[in-house]
Amino acid sequence: MPHTRSAKKRLRQSIKKRQHNRSVIKFIKLEIKKADAAASAGDADALKAAAATVFKQLDKAAAKRIVHPNMAARKKSQIARLVNAKTKAK
Repeated sequence: MPHTRSAKKRLRQSIKKRQHNRSVIKFIKLEIKKADAAASAGDADALKAAAATVFKQLDKAAAKRIVHPNMAARKKSQIARLVNAKTKAK
């Protein structure tokens, strides 16, 4: 446990930041699952809407370094391929 006032404050800040970051990551994962569900259901419009949401959230999180930028780019690429495959099949 921290002893100095500044170390105690830093601990409070890091706990708060960790909770926020984890909630952002959880939200992104849920949106990715929604996109996958829309793809498996064959709903192209819902898939495009979900993909747009995921892209925006991934870009914001990567800009703030909540997630690694390469991971964000990889997920965006995977979802874009999924969208392209589902819209071409239709």
